[in-house]
Amino acid sequence: MISLKENAYKIEGKLVEIRRHLHMNPELSFKEFKTGKYVSKYLNELGITVVQEIGKTGVLGILEGVKEGKVVALRGDMDGLPIIERNEVPYKSKNQNMHACGHDVHTTCLLGAAILLSSIKDSLPGTVKFIFQPAEEINEGALAMIEDGVLENPKVDAIYGLHNSPNISVGNVGVKCGPLMSAVDTIKIKIYGESGHGAVPHKARDAIVAASAVVQSLQTIVSRKISAFETAVVSIGTIHGGQANNVISDYVEMTGTVRTYNAEVRKSIPKIMGRIIKDICSALDTEGKLEYEFTLPAVINDEYITRIGKKAVAKISGKESIVIPDLSGGGEDFALYQEKVPGCFYFLGVRNESKGIVNEWHHPKFDIDEKALPIGAGILAQSALEFLTD
Repeated sequence: MISLKENAYKIEGKLVEIRRHLHMNPELSFKEFKTGKYVSKYLNELGITVVQEIGKTGVLGILEGVKEGKVVALRGDMDGLPIIERNEVPYKSKNQNMHACGHDVHTTCLLGAAILLSSIKDSLPGTVKFIFQPAEEINEGALAMIEDGVLENPKVDAIYGLHNSPNISVGNVGVKCGPLMSAVDTIKIKIYGESGHGAVPHKARDAIVAASAVVQSLQTIVSRKISAFETAVVSIGTIHGGQANNVISDYVEMTGTVRTYNAEVRKSIPKIMGRIIKDICSALDTEGKLEYEFTLPAVINDEYITRIGKKAVAKISGKESIVIPDLSGGGEDFALYQEKVPGCFYFLGVRNESKGIVNEWHHPKFDIDEKALPIGAGILAQSALEFLTD
């Protein structure tokens, strides 16, 4: 079996150059026009077939080996965030946006994987599809690419991807079978009452009092309705109601998020939540309505695909580099691909305390240790090779 470790480190300088170019020129979701052109140009120069404007602003690269065989996809996201960067570095963003979640890293690693795999095309037993995805930050890019057929023609058998982790030291890689990142659901609660003077609340129906009771009771879903051996989070993030200090409010609107890992637990929560809202509001002479959106499923790594992935990681960065990451409450639309084909998602360590690289995603001083770039590129490429030859 070919190991791509040596070649991955040989292109480290090139990867740094790519990453810094992308970092200085971030673009927002579904506006990755220049990024897409940059990626397409690079793929064309490697002799990889390019499909543009898939999933609106996404790019697909297709590398066919000399032999027919299985098809594996590698995915990296491209979009930045509307954050003004506060790092004083030579590669600081040139506009009002920032790669504060490290999608420049993911795009770079995927381009690096394309460089590595195109160099062994003559011995590649199958096909690799490189998915450069837009709009992960707004949870719409993966769905757009899937609807445009990115997993078809040829049909994908497995998929690998990665996300940088500022909580894992550079040189280490988080690999875990089963749940990795939570499902993300969005809730909106509307409570209707009847206005009145604040001095005579008994002649009104107070939506604020009902909303307060609802917020408190929703917390019992996790403590009393979900098994202690399962994990869930219910959080109310906004609450709006009332027009004046001496007027009983007739309407309150709240929004929040629900995070789960188990599909059955996720499925049960809307019913439980709806009953709590309805009964509490009824007891307080108000009416409550719940709007529940299943936004993203959980990222759940397939056992077989992850086992192959561990072999790939061991060949690139050593068995000792593999760590079992904590569950993340963050969401990732990579999960939508995993609903269609088995997949594995890695956490690439980018933390380096000695260099002050410790900030979390979406922080204006987020940065990465660039020593992670050849590791990420190597792992993606080696994962594809291991799967195709297994």
